Amino acid sequence: MLRRSLLAAALGLSAAPLAACAPGRPKTGAPVLKVGSQKGGTKALVLASGVLDGAPYRVEWSEFPAAQHLLEAVGAGAVDLGAVGDAPFLFAYASGGKVRAVHASKATAGGGGTAILVGKDSPIRSVADLRGRKVATGRGSIGHYLLLRLLDGAGLKPDDVKLVYLSPGDAKAAFATGAIDAWVTWGSYIHLAQRTDGARVLADGRGVLSGYGFEVANIASISTKRPQIGDFLHRLSKAQRWVGDNRAEYAAALAKETGLDPQIAALTVGNTRGEPVAIDATVIAEEAQVLERFQAAGAISGHPDIAQAFDASFNAAVAP
Repeated sequence: MLRRSLLAAALGLSAAPLAACAPGRPKTGAPVLKVGSQKGGTKALVLASGVLDGAPYRVEWSEFPAAQHLLEAVGAGAVDLGAVGDAPFLFAYASGGKVRAVHASKATAGGGGTAILVGKDSPIRSVADLRGRKVATGRGSIGHYLLLRLLDGAGLKPDDVKLVYLSPGDAKAAFATGAIDAWVTWGSYIHLAQRTDGARVLADGRGVLSGYGFEVANIASISTKRPQIGDFLHRLSKAQRWVGDNRAEYAAALAKETGLDPQIAALTVGNTRGEPVAIDATVIAEEAQVLERFQAAGAISGHPDIAQAFDASFNAAVAP
């Protein structure tokens, strides 16, 4: 019941066809590709770059507050595909989600887009100081994974902290009121907390996180909408490369799409931009390490076949 409620709430955020707001719209009756986007993610990118102009299908967007909700929608077939970080994808796959990664990208800022935040006046000065403290993040999120890695590096076990699983919105509210001691988050949430709550970065994911993100597709959609998915992934790769020389344009589109302050949008673009890469043995090997870390912490049970989580048949889409 909870899963269905989360899915319904997430789908209720928005769902609108791209053709309503882009030139070169496809003809009436064209195939429909349903794409999920975390707020300020893929949708803002492709709209800013214009890469979908002339696509022979319609894109219908659904926006989600976090990867968990998007992955539930993909697994249920409510959307065909969407972009998430590697940790939440693996968490969903290991939990039996009917999803496969069909496209990979690697953040140019490494793991700098994910961080542990503490209050500006907090006595916490190192990861080791988190012992016994209340730390919030999303279950199975990239923040969850970063926390596990940093605790291990500091000689702490997961149960040495009081881990609280909260959505980004709830975690931000708890952080602002001091109900939690630390918050592990990502993207624009970092910059918003720094500006509005005087947050201080205790540690980030540079040198710790792989920086991989994936477009994740529903298994059935891979079969029934292969031409549309392949074309979309090629256009998405083009958009990701476009950002390199057009950060200001993307930041402006991001600010318009999300209501973010333009300066926060520019900072977000700087630490979340990804370059398309092929899904190969190197990628899979790095992701196996992420899966093993979750397993070692008891967050994932069983031993799912990591190789089956990836579909490399769309690798041609990352070519220029």
